[in-house]
Formats: sequence, C-alpha cells, structure tokens
Amino acid sequence: MAAYRLPLPAAAVRFRHLQSGDDMTQHDIAYVKKCIKEDVHRFYTWGKWKALRQQVLRMDKHECQMCKSRGKYTKATTVHHVNYVKKHPELALEIYYTWHGKKKRNLISLCHDCHEEAHDYRRPENQKPLTQERWD
Repeated sequence: MAAYRLPLPAAAVRFRHLQSGDDMTQHDIAYVKKCIKEDVHRFYTWGKWKALRQQVLRMDKHECQMCKSRGKYTKATTVHHVNYVKKHPELALEIYYTWHGKKKRNLISLCHDCHEEAHDYRRPENQKPLTQERWD
C-alpha cells in the first residue's frame, strides 16, 4: 500500500506527463499555484478538476483501489493525488506520471476511510503496555 501514501521527493522528480488528454498548460499550473497560495479549496471546485475527477472515478468503476487491492470492494468517493497538489502543482491534473521509467498512477479512486489512511489522519495511538503502575 505504500505506493498510495508515498509521494515522490520534490528534488528527485522527473516527470513525463501521461494524462489521457492535454497536458497541463503553463496557465493551468499558474492557476493551481495561485489556488495553493490563496485558497486551495478553489482548486477542488475548478471545472477542470471536477471533470477529471469524474473521469478517474469512471476509469476505476467507482471502486476504491486500496480496498480492491485488499480483496474488498467499496464505493470510491474521493480521488486522491499520490503526489500532493501543494508539492507538485504541475501534476494536479495528471492521471499518470513516470518514475524511473515506470508509469504510475497519480490520481486514484479511494473510499473515505482509505483516503484518511493515505493521509495518515487515522494513525493508531502509541499506547504504553499495561503495567502494575498503570493498573492502579
């Protein structure tokens, strides 16, 4: 599952854009950067993102890809950026990227729980073992 949670190191990124459609224009990249700086929510309400989001959900048959890899089928409600928008605005509208000569997914369909897991929102708490002192 690490492929869903580990974005690329910013300094080591060499991309060849492989989206099934037009590559992001310089104007698109500038818009994403502006959204990041001023209000990232604007990106997620942008028509280009909303259309691409629907395309990715259709491509994955509205199934959570992490659950599917675990043999479980759950409806996807979110499209996750493997390479986070804030770190890689040039990939914000790219379904695929190339890393060390291998084509990989940048946008994947996830259910709510897997999306939270991908962002480490639900980290298990480190609980100390129960000892005699803690029992009393």
